[in-house]
Amino acid sequence: MSAQDHIAAGFGWREHAGDGPVLVALHGIGSEARAFDPLAAALPGWRVLAWEAPGYGPTEALPIDWPTAPDYAVALTAFLDARGVERVHLLGHSLGTLIGAAFAKAHPARALTLTLASCAQGGGAAPGHLPENQAARLDDLRRLGASEFARTRAPRLVFQPEANPDLVAKVTEGMAKIKLPGYAQAVRMLASGNLSADCAALTVPTAVIVGAEDVVTPPAQSQAAHAALPAAHRGALTLIPGAGHALHQQAPAALAKAILDHAAKGVTP
Repeated sequence: MSAQDHIAAGFGWREHAGDGPVLVALHGIGSEARAFDPLAAALPGWRVLAWEAPGYGPTEALPIDWPTAPDYAVALTAFLDARGVERVHLLGHSLGTLIGAAFAKAHPARALTLTLASCAQGGGAAPGHLPENQAARLDDLRRLGASEFARTRAPRLVFQPEANPDLVAKVTEGMAKIKLPGYAQAVRMLASGNLSADCAALTVPTAVIVGAEDVVTPPAQSQAAHAALPAAHRGALTLIPGAGHALHQQAPAALAKAILDHAAKGVTP
């Protein structure tokens, strides 16, 4: 499957060509579009659009100091409109789960299915109040710089990092590309997000998947999001053994299978 990087209308994205279903992939707070390459390779025939979130890569930052998940959903709507894509299968990973759920809540007719991977629940804080742990994250980035920040944090995203040095290097490389103000905006959005509340309002077929060894967003967070889904729209909850937070890179075949299974039985006419 060929992959090309694109920049247009203020957005950057990586596109894997295919004549089949369209999957739009939303990366996490310390990641990038390229992180979905292994997953795209496990979905032959699918057209995979992996965006660079606002403030990441060449994508313009949002014009708001403290954006919320709905603000990112508005940006995602503009991205899809500019691509001429109407209905898609949607995958959110980590921070991307908040964006994916906000988009599906606002535009249920445009989301054929939603898959939430390694769910980030969000802090539920009122905009304007940054919790101490999130403020420390930004302080670390400013103090260390992106490269050292990534070197110290990226191994936690991989199960058994010492046994997977190549994967750790890939995750580190992606995280080292974060920059301000995009990362700071994402941290603030995460602080004020409430994934379970958004999940409770969804009317789109939604599945949840998480690595059993995820120490960044432990399985309990994904289980809570799954439990919050309305029964009529609740898809499978899949726990992937031997995978950490970066399951789209550590267990792409398992994630692809979950997406394929969900798409096969979850599409709303």
